[in-house]
Amino acid sequence: MERHQPIALIDSDFRRRAAISHCLAGTGIHIEPFEDLGELVRRWPQHGMILVHDEGGTVLRLVELMSEAGNWLPVVAYGEQPCTNRVVQAVLGGAVDYLEWPFGEGEVRQALAVAEESRDTLGNLRLREAMARSRIRKLTAREREVLAGVADGLSNRLIGERLAISPRTVEIHRANMLNKMGANHTSEAIRIAIEAALVN
Repeated sequence: MERHQPIALIDSDFRRRAAISHCLAGTGIHIEPFEDLGELVRRWPQHGMILVHDEGGTVLRLVELMSEAGNWLPVVAYGEQPCTNRVVQAVLGGAVDYLEWPFGEGEVRQALAVAEESRDTLGNLRLREAMARSRIRKLTAREREVLAGVADGLSNRLIGERLAISPRTVEIHRANMLNKMGANHTSEAIRIAIEAALVN
């Protein structure tokens, strides 16, 4: 029987957690159940994938936690009769696949295959994007505008003209921006902005 990487299962509903664990018992798929993200953080897995019930922004918060920890694992979300918009939001938020509950061994094996395929290629990109976005979130709206101007190759004077502020004020925003992002120079800030998909 083939063995897959372990699956960390996050679901606040005890009965559903038990049903999923029971459904996959004896299949060679190892489930490690967690009640919530806090419990997962206390025993953070080093490998495998995360199967998470999609409720109340859990997928987005999970991706944020992974970016803070610097450890990306493929995320597969699931929900009951999810609408298309919900699935799209979860995938845009960082999930590599989405299952509809109730599901069986076949669907989980297919999701595992997608997760394992994405682990190396997509994993590094997702982690870098998530980390970059968390750095961008620290900026004020004005600092983001200055960053966009910097990414467009504009001088402080031209950014100031675009934003109707003085070049000296641009310089202050630029210094604050670099400090908050933890960037040593402008080119590093631009790279972070590109990784966060803030600029093209």
